Amino acid sequence: MSDLPESFDRENIPRPVHIAVIGGTGLYKIDGYTPIARVNPLTPWGYPSAPILILEHSGVLVAFLARHGAHHQYAPHEIPARANIAALRRIGVRSVVAFSAVGSLREEIKPMDFVVPDQVIDRTKGVRPSTFFEGGLVGHVPFGDPYDDKIAQIVRQCAKSMQGDGVVLHGSGTAVCMEGPQFSTRAESNLYRSWGGSVISMSLLPEAKLAREAEMALQVICMATDYDCWHTTEDVDVSMVMHYMETNSKNARRLVGAVLDELCKHENSDLVTAKHWEGASKGAVMFCTKPEGRNPEALKKVQYLFPGFLEE
Repeated sequence: MSDLPESFDRENIPRPVHIAVIGGTGLYKIDGYTPIARVNPLTPWGYPSAPILILEHSGVLVAFLARHGAHHQYAPHEIPARANIAALRRIGVRSVVAFSAVGSLREEIKPMDFVVPDQVIDRTKGVRPSTFFEGGLVGHVPFGDPYDDKIAQIVRQCAKSMQGDGVVLHGSGTAVCMEGPQFSTRAESNLYRSWGGSVISMSLLPEAKLAREAEMALQVICMATDYDCWHTTEDVDVSMVMHYMETNSKNARRLVGAVLDELCKHENSDLVTAKHWEGASKGAVMFCTKPEGRNPEALKKVQYLFPGFLEE
């Protein structure tokens, strides 16, 4: 695809791009879409982890971003999550379907099963920048329900229609996001089980937090690749993860593709344009940092996400 045109300005994209896929380990492409451009916006937080691929399907544009980079060169704690979310927001994206390979913390969630988590426990260590609001601009957005149930309902419906065709989906659950890049100790794995964790990943956060601050609807689809290390005396390693990813990659692409097809049918709807999150960040900042305390540089950065933010 080296012959694809590149553009660095949202005005060069032919039509609005409201829908995006963030691909994780094992999901490096989506089928049935025609690539038309790459964009690589420079955000106030740097460049995204890879150029964003703009795809077309039935007249609808969809963005695809490789979370770990085009060559999987970013470790979980190195992912430029703020640049990723900011770049997607800048080109018009409001709904995000994210994908993540995870370890299972439950017997009933078997390797190659899919999970749509509705909760997350943050076990990262504070080394990952997790907010756009800092340096003289404070905002506290709601995060009690970290994922978007409206998109989750679509995922559940699509998976239900594929149940007889190799897709097994668990419609809710609690995801644990650990720091990595090492896998868990057995003590940690059993601790997360005792907390009610369903699956464990290294890359779910701060992505979801930043998407909420950017007023974007995000739902992650998790695919179990292993039982972490609580299940047997066998250690989890990369070869085990990749074996199950490769075995089930077709189903992963089919499920994500089905969800996209459904979202594309409603590309200008309130759901896809995330009207239910609109204004959340403005309200959060207005009630925190008084005008005289707002750092102009911090405000300028946030205005990359929201042009004209707090100017009126």
